Parts: sequence; structure tokens; C-alpha cells
Amino acid sequence: MTNILLIETSTSVLSVALARDGAVVHERICREPRMQASLTAPLVKEVLDEAGLRMAHCDAVCVSSGPGSYTGLRVGVSTAKGLCFGASKPLMAIGTLDILVAGVMAGPDRPSFIVPMIDARRMEVYTAVYNAEGERLTPVEAKIIGPESFAEYLDRGEVLFVGDGALKCKEVIGHPNARFQEAYPLARDMAALAQKAFDEGKFENLAYFEPFYLKDFVATVSKKKLW
Repeated sequence: MTNILLIETSTSVLSVALARDGAVVHERICREPRMQASLTAPLVKEVLDEAGLRMAHCDAVCVSSGPGSYTGLRVGVSTAKGLCFGASKPLMAIGTLDILVAGVMAGPDRPSFIVPMIDARRMEVYTAVYNAEGERLTPVEAKIIGPESFAEYLDRGEVLFVGDGALKCKEVIGHPNARFQEAYPLARDMAALAQKAFDEGKFENLAYFEPFYLKDFVATVSKKKLW
């Protein structure tokens, strides 16, 4: 029996789950924005308490690796690393776009192509193209969306744009084969991917692992005068 703690903090929705042999047995979801820093650790405790487990009983921790919110990813990875260091457990990581696609693959409807989209800024998203089997066809990139975006795939069949960046692209991409679905990567959708990584021994270097930010963090300077 394999117990894997799952932590997803890459967007405005925070989620934590416990998977047993690839199936989720307990989970917590917080949809209130910007709660990662204050709630990630408490939700981990709630999930473990509900399962009657301690970190010593878990076999590994799996965290979303990005791209996504800079702060959210930092909190998630820092929490996961701390748990692994403290309990001497291995760390695994799953890409945020892979998690979104796993959520689609769990449903009955399979479009020809799946394009997960994590909101960046303005008309920019973090994205890649996947086929109907969930295999990634293009590199993960930060892409500015225009009317001709993904035309080569839209001309070949139905394309599902999914994620927290999908709906803002609906006004720009008008192709008849385009479908749009707002969704968020959730810890529950990491379960099967995490179990596969565990079985294959795909563990991260605990000391050196960093989130996949894709773009450098840009700090803004307040225009308000402090004195």
C-alpha cells in the first residue's frame, strides 16, 4: 500500500490530497484566493489527521512544479520540501499543465487536442498542446494569444482550451472547433501521475529542486509616496 501526499498551489485554488495506491482517499480544497501561505500547512495536517496518519506513514510527497503563480509555487514547493526533509521522504513533482490535462482525461469527453492554459497577464498564458491520449506535443511556453493561435490544430479537429486562462481567450479565438472550459489544477488529479512517478522511481533532488517558473518574477513598485 502506497500513501502519497499531494500538494497543488500553482493557481488561486489551493488543494491538498492523500492518495492511496493511485486513488484519492482524502482531500481539502480552498477556493479563496491568496491563501497558500496561510493554509497549505494546516490543510496538510487536516488531510493527514482525517486519514489517521502522520508523515512517517506516507511514502512520498508530490507537488505541482509549475508554471503558475510565483508565490503559490514557492509556498507549495517549500512546504513539500520541509515535509520531506523532516520525515526523510522522497519528493516528486508534476507539471501544472499535466495536472490540468489529467483532469480532462478523467472525464468521458475526449477532444482531438487539449490545450491547458494557466493565466499569466493580459492575453498571455502558459500553455502547450496535448493529443487525445494526453501526450504533450509541444514545449511548455508563455504565449500571447491572437486570432490565429493554434489554427493548425483547430483545422484538424476539436480543441479543448482548459484552465484559468481559457475563458479570456474565448473572445479572441473564434474557430468553430474551439471549446473553452474554465478549470483549475487540483491535487486529486495528481494521484495517478504521482503513483506512476513513484513506481518508476522518478524522485527529485530534495536539496536542489526548484519550481518551473517559466518566466522571471517581476516585482512592481508602488506609486504611493511613503513620506
